[in-house]
Amino acid sequence: MSCEHGRLRKKNVLGAPVRFLARLAIGCLLFAQSGCLSACAAPPQQFDGSRALKDVEAQLAFGPRTLGSPAHARMVDWLSAGLKQAGWDVEVQETPLENGFTLCNVVASRGAGRPWILLGAHYDSRFVADQDPDPARRSQPVPGANDGASGVAVLLELARILPQHSGPGRLWLVFLDAEDNGRLPGWDWIMGSRALAAGFAGDVEKPDAAIIVDMIGDADLNIYLERNSDPDLSAEIWAQAAELGYDQWINQPKFQMLDDHLPFREAGIPAVDIIDFDYPAWHTSADTLDKVSAESLQAVGDTLAHWLAARGAAAKEK
Repeated sequence: MSCEHGRLRKKNVLGAPVRFLARLAIGCLLFAQSGCLSACAAPPQQFDGSRALKDVEAQLAFGPRTLGSPAHARMVDWLSAGLKQAGWDVEVQETPLENGFTLCNVVASRGAGRPWILLGAHYDSRFVADQDPDPARRSQPVPGANDGASGVAVLLELARILPQHSGPGRLWLVFLDAEDNGRLPGWDWIMGSRALAAGFAGDVEKPDAAIIVDMIGDADLNIYLERNSDPDLSAEIWAQAAELGYDQWINQPKFQMLDDHLPFREAGIPAVDIIDFDYPAWHTSADTLDKVSAESLQAVGDTLAHWLAARGAAAKEK
């Protein structure tokens, strides 16, 4: 994503073939090695931030998840295998890019009808740590503990608990690719979400809401309202956090982000970006596991789990 404080800076793939799923056996093994496979077989009753933190650690063990790297391919396998193990229908949607790379959005789905909620997080890492204070490190890829892995970890823990506890309707958990390489030659920001949202352009059935979680694992978590987000949807989610007593959610606007929620808003879908952009390690080599806390992951994941349950209950009453 890209942002300046207070202002912006700056194929339809829904039927794309699923090429990576041929390696699901490898992905299952990788998921087991991360310590998460048995957890998927016995879902917990509540969101568990400590388990989500283990998923951050598992992603970092692959190395930076830059497009075209072995770590990126292993990440897609691991996501696909773990989500299927947790009982979700999974599709890997591929889109060739003009720069010769292929982005891979991983979409897990369940349920039918309304409401239709999309939860998304990007899993790719930035090719270069160009914000690093050490010039010698600026050509290295970003580890991506908070910027990428934290949002993915929240979605993975939700994947374990929601099949048992979500209400009526349809839910997509979307792991977006090619978000984080803007301002690099041949790249742009939010390429994965743009590819996915292209399928919702025009007069087609659309989700009722799209929620993006990004950089939400910071141990010093402060989530302000994001100015490009749908205000009514934001109010619902921040009110849910307040009801649960999570003071990491601050009911004041601050940043205006160019992030994965924008393509969905442009397609006519109410969308919210849940992000803490006050993160000194952004796009540096210091975006490592020690910057992420289970408590922060808990504050976000538990809020979303309760908000989803409330949305489902309200739909059922209708």
